[in-house]
Parts: sequence; C-alpha cells; structure tokens
Amino acid sequence: MAAVAGRSRDPRGCDTRAVADDGRERQINIHTSPEVMAGVYSNFANVSHSDYEFTVTFARVDHEVDDDEVPGVVVSRVNLSAKFFRELIDAMEDQYSKWRAAEGIRNLPETGTPPAREAPPEQPE
Repeated sequence: MAAVAGRSRDPRGCDTRAVADDGRERQINIHTSPEVMAGVYSNFANVSHSDYEFTVTFARVDHEVDDDEVPGVVVSRVNLSAKFFRELIDAMEDQYSKWRAAEGIRNLPETGTPPAREAPPEQPE
C-alpha cells in the first residue's frame, strides 16, 4: 500500500488517505502521543542505504562552534524501503514546490502602490 501525498488531511496535518495497489482508496487511521506529535528539530540530515533499505538520520548540530569538529546529537533515525523512499521524495518535492510558489506570491512587490519612502533625517536648527 502506498501513501498518496497532498490528499485528505486531518486537523493535525496528517495525510490520512492511501491508495492500495489495486487502485481503491482506503482511510488510514494513525494515532500518536502528544510527545511524538510535537516533533523534533533538526538542522542536519544524513542519508545512507543498503541493498534493502534507505536510512535517514536527523540531527541537531551546533554550527556556531569554530572547532574542526562540529558537535551534534541525533534526534531521529528512520529506515525506509526503497519504494517508500521514492514516494517520500515525490511527496517532499510536491510540498516544496507548493511552498516555493506560496513564498513567491508573498514576496511579490505590491502592484499599483509606490514603495514607501523613508522620511529624510531631521536637520538640527
């Protein structure tokens, strides 16, 4: 069974639809604890693979350290089948494309309105 990204989403933001190999749609009912729902922060990821699976290791690293060795801590490690890994990449590319489009719209200059000008500095009398 393969998850289909960007379909029905529940209020917590979880994709809850999936399509079985035979093409019929099924509802997935996923429960999680509040701790897991809160998630973890990562600013570094490493991807590796074996003959059977891919592994994504997420870490939080301190980039402000000037040493040659940058300290970090693994916050999560996820093992995925090759098929699911490809589906995850496709879903991430789709969501990234939508995010970029939304950011582009947000960053467009306003039309018909001249840009705001700063007032000149006051001159002492």
